[in-house]
This record gives sequence, structure tokens and C-alpha cells, in this order.
Amino acid sequence: MAVTAPGTTGTRGLAPALCVLLGAMSSLIGLSWDVQWHIDVGPDTFFTLPHLFIYAGSAVTGLTALTVVLRATAAERAGRELDPAVGGRAVGVFGRTFAAPVAYLVTGTSAAVFLVYGLWDQWWHGVYGFDATIDSPPHIGLLLSVSATIIGSLMTFAVARRERWGRAGVFLAVAMLLAFCTITSLAFNDANSGVHVVDISIAFTTVMLLLMATSFFRQPGAALLTAVTVAGLQVVLWVFTPWATHAYADSVGLPVRDYVEGVPAMPNLIPMSLIGVALVVEGVLLLGRRNGWSARLVAPLLGAAGAVAITALAPVQRLVFRGFPLNGFDYIAMTCVVAALFGLLAGFLGWRFGLMLRALVPTEEETR
Repeated sequence: MAVTAPGTTGTRGLAPALCVLLGAMSSLIGLSWDVQWHIDVGPDTFFTLPHLFIYAGSAVTGLTALTVVLRATAAERAGRELDPAVGGRAVGVFGRTFAAPVAYLVTGTSAAVFLVYGLWDQWWHGVYGFDATIDSPPHIGLLLSVSATIIGSLMTFAVARRERWGRAGVFLAVAMLLAFCTITSLAFNDANSGVHVVDISIAFTTVMLLLMATSFFRQPGAALLTAVTVAGLQVVLWVFTPWATHAYADSVGLPVRDYVEGVPAMPNLIPMSLIGVALVVEGVLLLGRRNGWSARLVAPLLGAAGAVAITALAPVQRLVFRGFPLNGFDYIAMTCVVAALFGLLAGFLGWRFGLMLRALVPTEEETR
């Protein structure tokens, strides 16, 4: 029998955490594919391959969470001590009818909510036929529930922070959540009046997640490694999404539109300025450590600066890759001002959320 070093978890919890991560990744790939399908091919029906990727991912995460919860419940009823290395400490559900590790409680609940919204989406297709928009009410519910599932996946790996696989999983889960939230931000498309609310929303979630990972790891290089992981995921989606869309269209005999831009929509929403922002975060935090600055005070300022940078450079990214003209200076300036205010909140929340994730990690006594 393998012996685990004090304060570590070994591979305990790795298998279900990987299943949840792969399920979430399937949903992310399916979403990027589905968005591109709407742009390059046109409206779709409920039963398409991209949709199956999204729903299969949710099914995998939901079944994995259910399995973990049932095993934990059986162990508790048998009088065995529950292992906090598998999804964190267990909480009682329905009056202790079930004992659910907190990470898998989040994942399982999100998958169940996703099923409800999926049934609503099927009804929506039955009533209205083809689906021509990403921001329909059932779609927003589906996107939010998958985002919560990715948060659950993030929590499963955060529990194993002392292990390499746990740290790697946290970086990847944060990158997936950041990418997914760019599409959720499109719910504000119709609110882009006076300021670019979609850009502000993307900047808010981006800097919040970047600082959350930085706060969680509390090590030099965490912000940069998070940004590099996001960039790597962006490259993968950039290559896969248009290829899969066109290959699937050919296989089912549907033509691709003549005015296809050739730029994958969802990957292009991910801010390419993130690595630069991460470098600034690393530099400021290094100065802060040397001068004794309070990270809790610095984090909101970093959030504001990062949100302004991402918001200001978003129109440039659209100009370079999609040829969209730049908005007027007053419009961009006002957007940056609002983004700075939200960035202060994002920095504060990101640092707090990182501390909350650290609280999930079992103590050395619990992992022995």
C-alpha cells in the first residue's frame, strides 16, 4: 500500500476530479463550436453535434458528482471517516440524508440545474424552431449552470493544492471558466449604449479570475502562469473551432456562408492583453512584498488597472482580427472609466475568492 507524505493527498480524488474536468471541457468545446456554427452556417436545431458535446459534458459531471456523493454517504453510514481530499469536507444534504463533499455538491447541483434549462431549451426549440441567437433565456440559464459546474471542478482541484495535479487542474479550470464567461457576457449585448457593457463584463470576470488564482497560490508567477494557460486554451480553440464547424457542415451537406470572416468568434473574445496585465500584476506584487504593502489593498487597484487595460485594448483586438472600426474616443474613455470602477470590485472579490478556495484545502492532520 502506497504511503502518502504528511500534508499531501497523493492521487486521492484525482479520478473523479479528472472526470468533472473532462466533462466541463466537453461543454466548453461544444459551446465554442456551437457559437461558430451559428455564425458560419446558420440557425440550428436541438439535436446537433455541438449541442451533444455540451450536454454530454454536463451528464459526465453530474453522474460523477452523484457517484461521489453516494459513496460518501455510504461511507458515513458505515461509520467510516470521510476523506476531505476528495472534494473537500462533506456537508449534510436534506437533513444529513446525504453526505456531499462540498465541491461535488456544487458540481452536482449545477448539472441538475443544467438539465432543467436543457428541457426548457428543447421546449423553446419546439415552439420557435430554429435557434438564431445565443442570448435566449434558456441559453443564458444553460451558460450560467455550466459556469457553476466549472467552478465545482475548480474546487475539486483546489482541495489538492499541495499536489502537482491539483495545481495544474486549478490553472486549467480557471482558464476554462474565463473563456466560458466571455460568452455569458454577451447577454449584455443589447445594453451597449453609452458604454460597451460586454467589454466591461469580460474585463471584470477576467481580472477577478486572474487575481483569484494569484490569491489562491500566493506564489510569484501564479498570475503569469494563469495568463499563459488561458493563452494556450485560446490557441487550441482558435484552431479547433473553425475546423470542426466546416468539417461538420460538410458531413451533413450544409453550405458555409459566403461572408465567413475566418476568425473564430469565441476564442477572439478572450482578451489577448491578459499576459501583459499578468506581468504588471507580478511586478506590482513583487514590489509589494519588498515594501510590505497589504495585498488586500493592492488587489482592488490592480483590478482597476487591469480592467482599464483590457477594456481599452478590446477595440484594438476587434480591429486587428475582424476589421471592426474603432469607437469614438469619448465612448472608449467612458467605457474605461466604468471598467475601472468595476475593476476595483473585481480585484477585491478576486482576492477574497482566492482566500475562500484556500479554506477548502484540508489541514495536514486531515490528510494523514
